[in-house]
Amino acid sequence: MTHSLETASYDPRAICAALGIAVEAVEARGLRLYPAAESLAVADVDHKGREFLMAPAAGRAWQAMKAAAAADGIEIYLISAYRSVERQAEIIRAKLDAGATIADILTVLAPPGYSEHHTGRAVDLTCPDAPAVQQGFELTAAFAWLQANANRFGFVMSYPPGNASGYRYEPWHWCFQGVEGG
Repeated sequence: MTHSLETASYDPRAICAALGIAVEAVEARGLRLYPAAESLAVADVDHKGREFLMAPAAGRAWQAMKAAAAADGIEIYLISAYRSVERQAEIIRAKLDAGATIADILTVLAPPGYSEHHTGRAVDLTCPDAPAVQQGFELTAAFAWLQANANRFGFVMSYPPGNASGYRYEPWHWCFQGVEGG
């Protein structure tokens, strides 16, 4: 089932300014505004019944990759997929309310509108033997499998060690770029 997206008018730059995020500094890091997903479909449902939405092609690729991993004895699952601009802003507001600084927040979270999650193509992954969104994920068989196989399904790790974006290394964050010839 495909979900239609609300076409609410928003200005990511204005949301960033309200959060105290200097867009010029963000763009100087090479970050760019991402287009919103045009359509979303349920890509997966977790054991608690939570639905994860993705762009349809990305969701199909996720299901194929998850099935291939399972066939190889590897369990991977979603902990995050599509996030709206407003949801990204809510996460940042919560971190600010908890006492974090914008500078620290922007090493682990993209500003609203600048997140790959907004496109419906990005996923955050984990496995049973790793804590969610922690670098320890890189020590798992699931991560090794992803490094060897994710590209076959059109997924790339967005933020490897030393990435130019200014984000911390995120071995759990992968984005669907499509499959050549497919």
